[in-house]
Amino acid sequence: MTAQATPKGTSTGTPKGAWTITFLLFLFMLVNFADKIVVGLAGGPIMDELKLSPEQFGFLGSSFFFLFSISAIVVGFIVNRIDTRWVLLAMAVIWSVAQFPMVGTVGFATLVICRIILGAGEGPAFAVAAHAIYKWFPDEKRTLPTAILSQGSAFGVILAVPALNWIIVNHSWHYAFGALGIVGLMWAAAWLVMGKEGPLVHTVTTAATDPRVPYLQLLTSRTFIGCVAATFGAYWALSLGLTWFTPFIVKGLGFSQTDAGWISVLPWVFGAAIVLLTGWISQVMLTRGYTTRGARGVLGSVPLIVGGLILAVLPYVNGAGWQIAFLVVGSGLCGSIYVVCPPMLGEFTPVQQRGAVIAIYGAIYTLAGMIAPFVMGAVIQNAAVPLDGYMSGFTINAVIMAASGLLGLLLLWPNTERKRLMAQAATQPKFA
Repeated sequence: MTAQATPKGTSTGTPKGAWTITFLLFLFMLVNFADKIVVGLAGGPIMDELKLSPEQFGFLGSSFFFLFSISAIVVGFIVNRIDTRWVLLAMAVIWSVAQFPMVGTVGFATLVICRIILGAGEGPAFAVAAHAIYKWFPDEKRTLPTAILSQGSAFGVILAVPALNWIIVNHSWHYAFGALGIVGLMWAAAWLVMGKEGPLVHTVTTAATDPRVPYLQLLTSRTFIGCVAATFGAYWALSLGLTWFTPFIVKGLGFSQTDAGWISVLPWVFGAAIVLLTGWISQVMLTRGYTTRGARGVLGSVPLIVGGLILAVLPYVNGAGWQIAFLVVGSGLCGSIYVVCPPMLGEFTPVQQRGAVIAIYGAIYTLAGMIAPFVMGAVIQNAAVPLDGYMSGFTINAVIMAASGLLGLLLLWPNTERKRLMAQAATQPKFA
């Protein structure tokens, strides 16, 4: 079996400066996920100070995603026409400004409003960053940069959690938000000076072999549906980790806030290893002649199924240490799918439509982030004891992860998708 050939008109060389841009966008995602994790990390102090119930705190976690998907879709179409350089800069400024109101005394309503604004600014982040990186790397070289980009999320948590938790413990959770606002502005300044638009977009856009495909066909293709389904399950686990992992450690297992800060790093360390390993294995498989069905589709789906099965065992494990280990490994395996789905969508989506398609994909699967934290909060609040509620919530997560992995395994066939879509588009009126 052979890997899909590189489309005509696509350069196989990597332009000078590509890895500098990759590093800057890695930092972009690092700040992005540090912004996301702070509410979950400060969950105990926030609930205590504002007198929030588990259901209210779940609503706070979900509020981040209220405009997340809508913003992702709107900005996805914008980056088809406007340079990603300026869009990325605008998003970083919005993130930073949205953090500063929390430095002072705030109520629940203000906190929710600021999280909604932050979510609107961060909704398009990964899609726009991936679209920007793909202007610097040809298709056969995109998996590793995508893995590095994804690692910004893990390292954002790994590096930020100890620092933010120190601020929370020794000063106040309010100042943790302010610190993130300052860091966001620092990234924006660096990007303004060093950020550039990739050169490969011009070559690919003008290629005669890359006509437009109706969006209806792109969005109903089995690989697009498979990516959405698989990543939905992964993001359910991710959003629970962002919102509920630290409260579970503190209020469910009885650890102190100081200890919970260090423990909260573990899922992201494991997830970082999984993502980098997936990117490396995928790249090696492609160079050895595997199709992208195997090197991306199967490689991303199977860990989801395994992770779901591990989480299903969690309620039957005794001891806090083992429970943390099963939770870390089970939820951490979902990271593989983030590495492989954007390149799979890039395989069959015309470059002039890629920003919108990746953004719509992100907008749909991140709906899990709006649902999962609130569901967990409701389950905890209605349980006889909090620990039972957490275990029931993780069981729901296990079922969703395993089911999403199975759907991915059935539907992800990117190596044949482009040929089929191009043939289908050639026989139908162009109405995209």
